[in-house]
Amino acid sequence: MQHGTRSPRPSARAHARAYGRTMAGERPAPDDHPVRPEIEDSWARLRRLGMDPERPRESHRVAPAELEELRRSTGLAAVLPVLRSTLFVPGDSTPLVLAVSDPKARVLWMDGEQRLRRAVDAIGLEQGALWSEDEVGTNAIGLAARTARPAQVHSAEHYLRSHRHWSCFGAPIRDPRTGRPAGVVDLSGPAVGDHHYLRQLALTAARLAETELRAAHLEALHHLRTVAVPLLARFGGPALVVDPAGWTAAAVGLPAPPRLALPAENWEGSSVHWVPTLGECTVEPLADGWLIRPSAPQPADPAAHSGPGLVELDLRRTDRPELRVSGSAGCWSHTPSPRHTELLLMLGLHRDGLSAAELAEALFADPGRTVTVRAELSRLRRHLGPLLEARPYRLSACAQVTVHGPDDPYDLLPGSASPAVRALRADLAHGVLRLPTAPGAARP
Repeated sequence: MQHGTRSPRPSARAHARAYGRTMAGERPAPDDHPVRPEIEDSWARLRRLGMDPERPRESHRVAPAELEELRRSTGLAAVLPVLRSTLFVPGDSTPLVLAVSDPKARVLWMDGEQRLRRAVDAIGLEQGALWSEDEVGTNAIGLAARTARPAQVHSAEHYLRSHRHWSCFGAPIRDPRTGRPAGVVDLSGPAVGDHHYLRQLALTAARLAETELRAAHLEALHHLRTVAVPLLARFGGPALVVDPAGWTAAAVGLPAPPRLALPAENWEGSSVHWVPTLGECTVEPLADGWLIRPSAPQPADPAAHSGPGLVELDLRRTDRPELRVSGSAGCWSHTPSPRHTELLLMLGLHRDGLSAAELAEALFADPGRTVTVRAELSRLRRHLGPLLEARPYRLSACAQVTVHGPDDPYDLLPGSASPAVRALRADLAHGVLRLPTAPGAARP
């Protein structure tokens, strides 16, 4: 939301005109209000899936027992009291409905004014309902869940005509342990008047929820520490204990990092594993984490010693991209940030390299934003070491590069609004391009 003077919000009629022309496959008229990229991408994806905007599908709902298990597994039950007490002040008649979903857009809790609750029940927004885009079209819960970014859908921006009487804003709640979405908080109200307040309320609610989750995580780390300290005291060599997300609870005999990068699916099979920053380690499971004992001093940076190998960027899971590097010193993996993932994708596609200005044009449609690009590449080099070269920026010619994409090209980095990624989705969907694949690339 901008501060100060604000451009007028386009009317529902303007949204409807743009929607009608898009659905008919017509070009926008000069006086049409432009459709926001995330809404346009969502409409294109749903049209490709064959969804009928005039005929809502029968809502999928989870069984009561499954609903209770989903509520427990998200850990979000603890944040509901603070959300309710903040959003619903006694005597306040603000016309809004609160919905909290899991990361897959399954609605776990609902609250709000009873009259509005009955109204949203009529369109299927109720506890236990699956509110993903694939099920109910473009909506803030589904869009925020798929892209892992805040999303607003107003009036005729909804794909289904039956939802046009509503305006909603969804904001992901990120798990402070992993950085991945734990769920979505959504606020909805009638699509009349000015609903800019929904954005700020939803963002505030998501931050409050993350604060509660962070406090719970610190308490769990403290509990693990009380168990780990006497355990570590019995060992003669260096060792540390981390929680299931890799956060260090206690260490002895070595300067432990705040968090270790764990494999995507944790450790399996052999008890000896390569651990970034520690080298070869013996890994043993604990009730609430892992006991890790380095076998011998090892180089801290596996990328710097991996030699020519395989670089894999796995984008099949839209909620968790993964970078895997295999080399002579072993294998390691890392979950890159959204911006780093975009950069890695561009460098994987352009093996001859790109200048900072070309990367800025690809990511921001602004070749002048080279300072931002160089700063992000400097941070990325901390993980890649000599695998990332400069002048121009490129992945080492010695490395084989594979990019694993999702089955649906429109699910490629769904949270990215960069011009190059949007164009790449369309090119992949039409068979114009293929993602790079190297011989020997591992398939999970």
